Amino acid sequence: MTLHIKNMVCNRCIMVVQEHMNKWGLPVAHIALGEVSTPASISPNLLSTIRKELEELGFGLIDDKRQQTVERIKNAIIELIYQKELSQRINLSNWLSEHLNQDYAHLSAWFSEVESTTIEKFFIAQKIERVKELLHYEELTLTQIADQLHYSSVAYLSNQFKKVTGLSPSQYKQSAINARMPLDAVKSYK
Repeated sequence: MTLHIKNMVCNRCIMVVQEHMNKWGLPVAHIALGEVSTPASISPNLLSTIRKELEELGFGLIDDKRQQTVERIKNAIIELIYQKELSQRINLSNWLSEHLNQDYAHLSAWFSEVESTTIEKFFIAQKIERVKELLHYEELTLTQIADQLHYSSVAYLSNQFKKVTGLSPSQYKQSAINARMPLDAVKSYK
């Protein structure tokens, strides 16, 4: 049985779900962002307990096929952005189609329907959160960040950053705000 779980966006989330699977006495056959599979059958009572405890942890079970697909899109985008070294620029629509083995038009329609925003806007919002994180660490220059996240130029990154946050990257670094969002809370920009 495979459980589809929303807001499972990092390796620590995987560890937490793994620990709880152990607590519930369920062996794990496979675990990845957004899903966990077990060879065991799950009773309705246990499923209710799992649902309740996951919600208390900030996760949630996803029963709807469309929501499952949207969660897979979101997790794929987050994984893509947080890979240390992307070897080349990618075409997001082609990459998602290949990665999820589905037609992009279909993925895009479901995503927009469920999230009330586009995949592209979600992708940009996630990239900007990553830029905020890298700026906060102060280990890379803006040029290095632009290169790492495959922006065509520092100017393009700066313009996109300002469009999303209302601040330039340098204003953001100097501000007391320095507000980052948890990845599961990043939706889109207006």
